[in-house]
Amino acid sequence: MLQVKDINVYYGAIQAINNVSLEVEKGEIVAIIGSNGAGKSTLMRTLSGLLRTRSGAIRFLDEDITDLEPDAIVRRGISQSPEGRKIFTNMSVHENLLIGATTRTDAQGIKEDMEHVLERFPRLRERLKQNAGTLSGGEQQMLAIGRALMSQPKLLLLDEPSMGLAPNLVAEIFDIITDVKAEGVTVLVVEQNAHKALGIADRAYVLETGSLVLQGTGQELLHSDKVREAYLGG
Repeated sequence: MLQVKDINVYYGAIQAINNVSLEVEKGEIVAIIGSNGAGKSTLMRTLSGLLRTRSGAIRFLDEDITDLEPDAIVRRGISQSPEGRKIFTNMSVHENLLIGATTRTDAQGIKEDMEHVLERFPRLRERLKQNAGTLSGGEQQMLAIGRALMSQPKLLLLDEPSMGLAPNLVAEIFDIITDVKAEGVTVLVVEQNAHKALGIADRAYVLETGSLVLQGTGQELLHSDKVREAYLGG
């Protein structure tokens, strides 16, 4: 579904992504783990079209999307729930969800998907008319994921979905990710909680200072001595 080939990304003269190549197959959950500053969010922003590569290529469903604008990438079927959620705090929950569907014109489909999102996240239904800024951290994360799902993505990008959440909410978010996969949406997740991410991942990559240093199945990396020492507390 997604093929990333030897991409290099810079902030001015500083290289943030160094010759990264990876693949995501249809129906998978693929995790990217790594420490702060490894380049995980830079990679996700590049896949979304918010940052440009200096070289290399990104292909989605056999189409080169390397130089497409973000809205065109969403229309192709890639949607992101960004790090820090980036919800519109002064708008209602309902309005935030509708923003996720701005690239669509099928009114009936939007209505049906809105209902499906609210079935998945019943707490959002209870707070539909509230300003999004009044939600708890966990509810805001659910809203960010729900907003991304409103675009009907084929590939859902999740950037640090468990950041700042209490342990019980972290478990709930990862249950949601596996449910999304079960409904046919492919997921690429960047996550500092390596144990949780590897536990649900079909395959995973380790990113260090902008370079991929390890890859394998989620279980292989979960039991890798190097990964356990660096990311799983030994």
